[in-house]
Amino acid sequence: MPLIMDEILTRYKSVLPDADFADEYFIDVPGSSINAVSTAERVMGRQPAWVSGLMKLRGIIVTPLGLQHRHMDTRDTIGNFPVISKSSQRVVVGLDDKHLDFRLVLECVPSGENTTKISATTLVQTHNFLGRAYLQTILPFHKIIVPQMLAQARNRAD
Repeated sequence: MPLIMDEILTRYKSVLPDADFADEYFIDVPGSSINAVSTAERVMGRQPAWVSGLMKLRGIIVTPLGLQHRHMDTRDTIGNFPVISKSSQRVVVGLDDKHLDFRLVLECVPSGENTTKISATTLVQTHNFLGRAYLQTILPFHKIIVPQMLAQARNRAD
């Protein structure tokens, strides 16, 4: 269940200081030594075919509108996303463009005896009307994709 947006924005202020949208989903998975980097690589490295199809359609639609990300100063990527920071407990990936900046924070934190809490937190800072319109357009898909991403973490946990 998502937390209240203001709580998330406050907790992750250092990740994207001027974010104006946030949500977070989490699950508990068996295992006490689950690593955020390997979990992120497994979960974001392979998209379901329907998500890949949506991403291709997104590219076709948004390219004429100028919604293309600026290349961030990193060579490290997970899936299609540049890595901003990573540790054994937290991976931050993201993209910036002239309309919005986005970050996804994947965290793996021990939450009990032989259990790990895996969370996926999305932060977005919109810069203009087109960024806000894009965010509103993708939110219904986002709300389906992120929980499915986390379900893959449960199915693939070591």
